[in-house]
Parts: sequence; C-alpha cells; structure tokens
Amino acid sequence: MAKTPVTFTLNDTEAALFVDPGASLVDVLRRGAGDLTPKQGCAQGTCGACTVLIDGVPHLSCLTLAETVQGRRVETTGGLADGPALHPLQRAFIAGFAAQCGFCTSGMLMAAKALLDHNANPTRDEVIEAISGNLCRCTGYEPIVDAILSAAAQMRGQPALQQGAL
Repeated sequence: MAKTPVTFTLNDTEAALFVDPGASLVDVLRRGAGDLTPKQGCAQGTCGACTVLIDGVPHLSCLTLAETVQGRRVETTGGLADGPALHPLQRAFIAGFAAQCGFCTSGMLMAAKALLDHNANPTRDEVIEAISGNLCRCTGYEPIVDAILSAAAQMRGQPALQQGAL
C-alpha cells in the first residue's frame, strides 16, 4: 500500500512525514520523527506510557493512527523543556523523587500537563483522576501526585510544596 503524507506540528516544529496505512502515532513519532520520549509500553492502551497531547488533549499514541494527526498539534515530553530550562513539572518530578525507572514518567508528565493547562489549582482527587490512565510499577503514586501538586503551586507563583506535606 502507498504511504500517506501527514503534516502536523510536533512540539512547535512542523513535521511532514510519509506514514504507512494503519501505523500508530507512537511508532511514527519514534521511528519517523525521531522523538523517543513517548514510550512504547503495552501497545494496547492500558499503561499510558505513550501518552501525548493532541491539540491539548491527552491521547494514547499506541492506539492513535498517525494519519489522524494531519494538521493538528502534537506535544510530547520532548517539547516540555525550553532549552536547558526544565518545565516546572519536570523540576518537581526530580525534586520529589517522582521517578525511579522513568518508564512511566513521559506519560505521567503529559497527563499532568494537560490537567494543569486547564486547571491551575487542581485538588488531590483531580490529580489522581488525571493520571488514572497511567500505570507506575515502581515509584508508587504518592510522590507523583505530590510532584504534580507542587508544580501546580509553582506555576501559580507560590512556593514549591514540600514532599510529604501535601
């Protein structure tokens, strides 16, 4: 079958690729665009490691056909930092030891970013709901939830919250 041309914005940069019919977005991002930040985890939509934002909404890129992002905006953790300046979520994950092996981190960060882009002051329950589609097998969820709440505070101009104080 013939490849399909797909043009989209990837982390504020125009991307134009030829994709195989039925190719998943995670494969196209990793192999075609060279963005290795979305992780290929379960490949069936249950782990959340491949979470990206499409037009600001979280999507599982393993279940998203690459052809469907034509003309859309795709964000991955590869676009969170501004040069050497890390995004507040990234800084909070580091400061709060919210990543051990790091496999889930990319998906967690993107789910959290989607939440904070729409809700600058989420409750603990809202954070838990926002990351509920993302599995973590080693860190546990408390440091992750605490890091997201801390980043939210920082992004509102408040001091970072101390881990365990949340």
